[in-house]
Amino acid sequence: DGKQKYSSIFNYPTLTFADVGVIGWLVDGAAIANQVPLCRSSFGPYARAMVRICKEESFHQRQGYELLMHLMGGTQAQREMVQDATNRWWWPSLMMFGPPDADSPNTKQSMAWRIKRHTNDELRQRFVDMSVPQAAALGVTLPDPALHWNDERGQHDFGDIDWVEFKQVVSGQGPCNAERVAHRKAAHDDGEWVREAAVAYARKQAERAVAA
Repeated sequence: DGKQKYSSIFNYPTLTFADVGVIGWLVDGAAIANQVPLCRSSFGPYARAMVRICKEESFHQRQGYELLMHLMGGTQAQREMVQDATNRWWWPSLMMFGPPDADSPNTKQSMAWRIKRHTNDELRQRFVDMSVPQAAALGVTLPDPALHWNDERGQHDFGDIDWVEFKQVVSGQGPCNAERVAHRKAAHDDGEWVREAAVAYARKQAERAVAA
């Protein structure tokens, strides 16, 4: 019913085993780039929680990257599978940092309150700069013909993100939005008997306590 939100990255399908590794490498890598600065957020409870979250995400990323290293050392079909997964997950991973700063409704306030330490575009740039050498070591090509090192900026230039696709996904029109929501509703409906049993048990315990 639109009351809950979840990460837009979960609206893309996982098609092959290589997706597991690429999600660990890129998706969890993007999450780490986004979340590590939040460990120094001005909001203490959020910052303290992020320390534990980042440790877990780091494990996921290392696990995913190691899986990909094994696949890239395998057959030609396995290497092609990794490249295909990289092609599909690269741009959605860049979208995880949110809209560009000029279009972000929350960045200015979050930066003023120091909840966020860096803007969406700054974090996205950091992620690109970290990912390029990782991709080279892995032996895959990032699917962006405009990606190149800019000596003047000391950073990588990269192509334009499809913000139309981004808006479609976050508004519920992504490849797997309907399927994901349907699964969530089905799980809730299938668990109705558990909730009913818990309520009945609690009521019975309360009645026994009163009788005693």
